[in-house]
Amino acid sequence: MTAALPQASDILASLGEAVFIWDIASDAIQWGEQVGSVFPGIPAERLTTGADFARLIEPSQSLRTAALAQSPAVHGADGTPYRAEYGVRMSASDPVVWIEETGRWFAGPDGRPVRAIGAVRINNERHARDEELAKLARLDPLTGELNRTHLIAALAEAIEESIRFRSSSAFMLVGIDHLARVNDAFGFDVADAVILDVAKRIRARLRGGDVLGRFSGNKFGLILKNCTIDDMNVAAERFLAGIRDEVVPTKSGPVSVTASIGAVGVPRYARNTDEAINRAHETLDAAKRRRAGSFGTWRPNAERDAQRRVNIRVTDEIVTALNDRRIVLAYEPVVSAATRDGAFYECLVRMEQGDGRTLLAPDIVPVAERLGLIRLVDHRVLELVVAELAASPEVRLSLNISPDTTMDPDWWAGIESLMQAHPGVAERLIVEITETVAIQDIDDVRAFVGRLKHFGSRIAIDDFGAGYTSFRNLRKLGVDIVKIDGAFVQNITRSADDRAFVQTLLDLARRLDIKTVAEWVQDEEAANMLRDWGCDYIQGRLIGLASAERPWGVSPDRVMPAIG
Repeated sequence: MTAALPQASDILASLGEAVFIWDIASDAIQWGEQVGSVFPGIPAERLTTGADFARLIEPSQSLRTAALAQSPAVHGADGTPYRAEYGVRMSASDPVVWIEETGRWFAGPDGRPVRAIGAVRINNERHARDEELAKLARLDPLTGELNRTHLIAALAEAIEESIRFRSSSAFMLVGIDHLARVNDAFGFDVADAVILDVAKRIRARLRGGDVLGRFSGNKFGLILKNCTIDDMNVAAERFLAGIRDEVVPTKSGPVSVTASIGAVGVPRYARNTDEAINRAHETLDAAKRRRAGSFGTWRPNAERDAQRRVNIRVTDEIVTALNDRRIVLAYEPVVSAATRDGAFYECLVRMEQGDGRTLLAPDIVPVAERLGLIRLVDHRVLELVVAELAASPEVRLSLNISPDTTMDPDWWAGIESLMQAHPGVAERLIVEITETVAIQDIDDVRAFVGRLKHFGSRIAIDDFGAGYTSFRNLRKLGVDIVKIDGAFVQNITRSADDRAFVQTLLDLARRLDIKTVAEWVQDEEAANMLRDWGCDYIQGRLIGLASAERPWGVSPDRVMPAIG
């Protein structure tokens, strides 16, 4: 046997490689003298036949014969090449030695393998590298827990298992509260340290068989098997306490952290991964709104389900109305407080329905904002307002836009295109933004105001006073008009507090050379008080409510005076 094998024994031994001849017909294997370096500690008698050797192989004893069978026969003196990888060990307590086998097999008259010659070599490094790559594909690189893809796969398996064995499990989403503040205050490396520490704290409190994975940046998913509702409550408090009771040590100092949890029982309230994730997410959001560091479980809710059906119906109605051009405008006059001459008209959105009824702005805008349709509505309103301004050169109009639209690049592209197509329109357009937007995004809104003023348009802050914007911010924004929230105006004849508040706003606006509009003016007494206090313009029931009829259509030659 030895004479038939290559004689580079020393080289092969140094490489951890041994050669062999396998007589498949008799199942006898003859090895080169290097075999001891490849299979240390394995008796020679365990390697003398293919069947004996196969008993040492894992994960499948048929790996070698399968490798031969899967190689298409090549007829000729050179035989058919094949390759196999497998692990070898004497017993379950011994470490696995990973082997790469390459060789050629030769066919008999029937085309089946009768003899093979080849070499085996230790390949632990490559196998370890492959395992590491597989591990990286499964795990989140920061925490070492399952990544989102494999977490969802584990959730699907847990739900299927719970259904099959009629057991109860739970899926939890754990969200770290206010992680963005940690990012802003200390940097992303400190935020990563917080995420890693929270993962370790959760991991330390899991039972055997429970599954933890990183769902997203600040969220972890937990699969708690064989978990009742009572178990769920106890587990959630255990996780929350473990996170909040000790500060997280970081290189920038200790950081105090809390987390909130949303949970859903499976399969009782979620029979697939989409339902489980959506309902846990919904409950987590509700818990965060209620209080940071709290826990909630998903329960059926008839009112919520009814509201969702309404949302679906209203969404369809709004989209259909947009397509059918049933989104229209109503015009509410704004007049001079001193002379009652017309100044401009505020354009309010209306939606005509198939049954002849008309939905007003309060019925449309909140729903459109909640359902993500407000940008489409605002685009349509902008088109209608610009069309009116282009058709009626004597008219000045204002329109309200939602917070989302202020930063919408498509809205900007639309207004730029419309202004270029209709020269002179921008100077007669007033854009109203709510005070809450001005407070929250002062720098972004300042850029928004600057771009509009570049066109020649004017900017108004709507519902001023509701959010208590500082006048320093008003100066910084460079707005032209403030519209005082009607909730303060409507009671000025009866409330000393409201009178003092409105007078203060008017006085400060006048000092900053900003024009003022008082909303919801109900009667002459209130109108006269506002005039005497220096309010520039008024609107409301006393002047006239919004109408779908174009007031300027009666007197097309009437030119409205300039504003301020």
